[in-house]
Order: sequence, then structure tokens, then C-alpha cells
Amino acid sequence: MDTPALILLILAGLGLLSGNSTVTIAMVILLLLRVTQAHTLFPWIEKYGLTIGIIILTIGVMAPIASGKYDLATLTASFMNWKSLLAIAVGIFVSYLGGRGVGLMSTSPTIVTGLLVGTIIGVALFRGVPVGPLIAAGILSLFISKG
Repeated sequence: MDTPALILLILAGLGLLSGNSTVTIAMVILLLLRVTQAHTLFPWIEKYGLTIGIIILTIGVMAPIASGKYDLATLTASFMNWKSLLAIAVGIFVSYLGGRGVGLMSTSPTIVTGLLVGTIIGVALFRGVPVGPLIAAGILSLFISKG
């Protein structure tokens, strides 16, 4: 029995049940790599996948600025409103948590599966939104860190 393939299949099924297409697509791609003997790519994906994903996410977040949707006046105005200043502070904190999450996921890869399962359960049962394992790992690191 191919246990990793079974785990990927179960996680893909949980992604389908919860309506989390991101998890479903990721698990199916990894499953396809596994069954087509392209699993030699796994060490490369493990080493660079997170960095590439963060680059793509950053491109998506910065696209409105690049497209001209937000001009300099709009960006400057964000420093003049208390809600926008609070949003900036929360953004800084969430980025900090994401950094802690990357560290935790790098040193404790077994936690990743628990974070994915927790995210899927939150989406499926509590009408949550899959905000990402990095932030969840960052929050978890606050609870389990020793210093």
C-alpha cells in the first residue's frame, strides 16, 4: 500500500468536501507527481516550493498597485485614517506570524498535516475561510514556543 498517496487522496477528499479548491488542487497535483514517477521533483519542491508560493502571493497582493488601481494619493491616505493605521498594524503582525510559521513548518514538518486538517475542518464545519497554514503555524508557534 502506498501510504503517502493514500494520505494525499484523503486530504484531497477533505478539500473537496470542505469546498477548499486550493487544498484539493495541491493534493491532486502532488498525487499525480507521485503516481507518474515524477516524485524525483519532491526534494526540489520541498526546498523551493514555499518561496515560490510566497513570491506568487506577493505578486497577487501587489498587482492592484502595479495595475494603477491604487495611486500614490490612495496609498498616502491610508496613513491618515485610524482604521487604515490599524490595518497596517495588523498587516505587520500577520506578516510577523507568517515568518514564525515558516520557521515552525521548516523545523516541524509533521505539524503541516495537522494545520491542513484543522483548516479544512474550519472551512467545512464553521464556514471559515482558508487563510493559510503559514499564519496558523505562526499562531501555533506563539503557543508552543519556549522563548
